[in-house]
Amino acid sequence: MDNVLKGVQALLVVTRTVAGVCLITSVAINFANIIGRYFFSVSIPWAEEIMLFLMVGCVFTGCCAVAWEGRQIRMDVVLRAMPPKFRSFLMLLSELVLIATAITLAIVAYPVISQLAAFDERSQAANFPLVIPQAMVPIGYSLMALLVAVRLLWRRPSAGDASH
Repeated sequence: MDNVLKGVQALLVVTRTVAGVCLITSVAINFANIIGRYFFSVSIPWAEEIMLFLMVGCVFTGCCAVAWEGRQIRMDVVLRAMPPKFRSFLMLLSELVLIATAITLAIVAYPVISQLAAFDERSQAANFPLVIPQAMVPIGYSLMALLVAVRLLWRRPSAGDASH
């Protein structure tokens, strides 16, 4: 199990780095676009598209760390009022539903990703391959499901655990 946890830590470093690079690049493009627009009366025509794609990359790689830490959004007001054993059961059920939903969304996204790649669909302004940002969605969900499953198997208490 130690090797699995080392692998998870390495994966988290990669996903956090990718999320950070996407965010920093998006901010840099936005800054350059602002400078160009207000000081030189010229904007970057592809900036909005690329910033949107970078935000998709940031969100769907950043969600991996959130899932590993158990900090995803959940309605835990009711959970906190439950007895500890029932609370634990509901938390486990919540995590299993998250895994099932993430896997389902990744599977459902596959045909769309395949078609985008097969037809070489590109964005209008930047002429950027749409398969790349669209693939971030099932990749992020798949990694999220994997990380939650590993966390459950390892029995690592999540930060969102209402029993703390």
